Amino acid sequence: MNASELKPTEPALPKERIAYSIHEAAEMLGVDYFSVYRLIQRGKLKACRALRGKFLISKTELFRLLNQE
Repeated sequence: MNASELKPTEPALPKERIAYSIHEAAEMLGVDYFSVYRLIQRGKLKACRALRGKFLISKTELFRLLNQE
């Protein structure tokens, strides 16, 4: 291989997340894990079950909650 065949490697772009765990959502919202869990139980925050029964909360759902007045 000569130098003209080598291409510089580009840094990998971070993949945009579309969903977050309860712990990640709590950190983003600045609240406790159990506060987010209670919001889900009360129907104020929609979440779906992922593998092994873990909850995932979509990014759009988090923004919806933040924009509520």
